Amino acid sequence: MRTHIINYAKTRDAYVAYRKAGYSKKFLAERESEITLHKAAKKFFDDHCIQKLPTVKSLQAEYAALMAEKKTAYAECRKAREDMKELLTAKANIDRILELDEVREEPRGTKEKEAEQR
Repeated sequence: MRTHIINYAKTRDAYVAYRKAGYSKKFLAERESEITLHKAAKKFFDDHCIQKLPTVKSLQAEYAALMAEKKTAYAECRKAREDMKELLTAKANIDRILELDEVREEPRGTKEKEAEQR
């Protein structure tokens, strides 16, 4: 959006001159790149239903605020990920311990029956 705002502001005078020239093909050929940039910016604003253009300074302030929010959210996410990793490790350890206990508590008769079946 910032790029479109800058392009729109820089090429506005060229587009106004193009309109005053009666949409002359000669004028268009001379300043085709500027007019194309202006039309692309205008199309972007129309597609996004932007009537009043925000200033670049306000966009930079909003961007800075969003980046600060992202950093705090990322720190929280990293902390939650570390907590989840600890919990999964604890769960795996508990599952392993419980599995060993089940093997120890298995009745002797089942091991003897398995040996006879072989």
